[in-house]
Amino acid sequence: MLRTLSIRDFVIVDSIELEFAPGFTVFTGETGAGKSILIDALALALGGRGDASVVREGAAKADITAEFSTHDEVESWLAEQEISNDEGSVLLRRVIDNAGRSKAFINGITATAAQLRELGEMLVDIHGQHAHQSLLKVDAQRVLLDTQAGLLDEAKAVSVAHKAWRALARQREEFETNAKNVLLERERLEWQVGELEKLAVKPGEWAEISNEHSRLAHAASLLEGAQEALTVISESDTNPILSQLSALTLKLGKLSDVDAALKPVVDALEPARIQLQEAVYALNDYLGRVELDPARLQEVEARLDAIHSTARKFRVTPEDLPQEYETLSVQLKQLADASDVEALRAQEERLKSEYMSTAGKLSKARAKAAKALSEAVTDAMQDLSMSGGRFVIALNECEPAAYGLEQVEFLVAAHAGTSPRPLAKVASGGELARISLAISVITSTATVTPTLIFDEVDSGIGGGVAEVVGRLLKRLGQDRQVLCVTHLPQVASQANQHFQVSKRSLEGRTLSNIDALDSKARIEEIARMLGGLEITATTRKHARELLAS
Repeated sequence: MLRTLSIRDFVIVDSIELEFAPGFTVFTGETGAGKSILIDALALALGGRGDASVVREGAAKADITAEFSTHDEVESWLAEQEISNDEGSVLLRRVIDNAGRSKAFINGITATAAQLRELGEMLVDIHGQHAHQSLLKVDAQRVLLDTQAGLLDEAKAVSVAHKAWRALARQREEFETNAKNVLLERERLEWQVGELEKLAVKPGEWAEISNEHSRLAHAASLLEGAQEALTVISESDTNPILSQLSALTLKLGKLSDVDAALKPVVDALEPARIQLQEAVYALNDYLGRVELDPARLQEVEARLDAIHSTARKFRVTPEDLPQEYETLSVQLKQLADASDVEALRAQEERLKSEYMSTAGKLSKARAKAAKALSEAVTDAMQDLSMSGGRFVIALNECEPAAYGLEQVEFLVAAHAGTSPRPLAKVASGGELARISLAISVITSTATVTPTLIFDEVDSGIGGGVAEVVGRLLKRLGQDRQVLCVTHLPQVASQANQHFQVSKRSLEGRTLSNIDALDSKARIEEIARMLGGLEITATTRKHARELLAS
């Protein structure tokens, strides 16, 4: 719930610090005192739009901070965003300077307005004084029903299924329209894939065969060089290197027995002798493997030429031919699948069937929810001086759409004996306001949002109906925190907490002021709301009676 609200230099507010309690809280005051400014400031802290016009004249910036207690959903969101604290509360702050630049913070960490809005939807649900206007829109009616019934995920699944079905239908239609072009492209790809398949270049083959060609082309030189090295090291008729080194090592070894100073020399020469002997073994092995093979050289050169020519034709490097084959094969398969009109039709029918099944389940759930919500709003209308009135949610069958198989339409019969008509055609503004309020109160119970705000949703209501409205809001406040801006004493008298909004002049400036009222002050404010500027003993008595009831 909302714990505190701090407002600095916002519109006509200089500085206000408010603490809120659970239950039902009202804000009252004279017209123009700034009652709704509080809601506007809170909406800004929750990520609403704002510009330089919200900054109090003469001030550098508007600064709004709201502290809320958290619940599980909020804690999970904060953890995901790596924004958390250990106090079971969350602090939302919004700053807008007189140039229109905006800054947002969550628990002191810089955030975006979008993050504030996402978090704010978990904390507060605001029903504005013009909420009934959105209820006149068909889309809003459908969303309200789905939200009330907890069907938003099901509605999203229907939308996803519809999108997949229609996308494939468009693909099939495009193929049927462009069948000739698709066929030509398919033939081109078949020829290219066939040529690469026939050549069958393996990954890494170009490097391997290039090395082999180099070796075969220089086989004579390689043999000659290896044999020359072997001769000089060990096979020369006149003192080969290995023999000389062996003899020298043997001689110095004997002399080191006489003078130990020669021992390091012997130790250095011995590894050299061993390495020369290893070189002899390696050269003999190499000479045994390398041979002149003109036939194989011709074969390798032909393979190199074929690979190189094909690579030039496909405008890739020889090394990339295997990847080119894979890429073109995938394209051919996709085109083959896409150009099989019968397969497309079968897949289209399957996706359509999946959509119809998903949408059908949503329709059944909507029908059940529509009946329950219709009955609940109808019952509430009886308490709101609309005796005999009925509220009906019609589910009108329509062509398959992203939102399902039916249009949701709110119908109202304001009086007994009249036929339900679309809510948009209800003549009386007062009736529309009462129906909107009934819907707002009932649907609010379907959400887990801990704080509900009603901003003059009781406009167009008076008398005994106003008292019923107050009781409805107070009953709602037993489970949620309810904040309400009202001009009705019958509603204000039901509150657990009462704030009075007033305005004053200071050095030629008009400023808004908010005071928490005690019992005595509440009597005076209720009396003012009942009797206007002149408060009499009678209006005070009436005010005490309202509060006592």
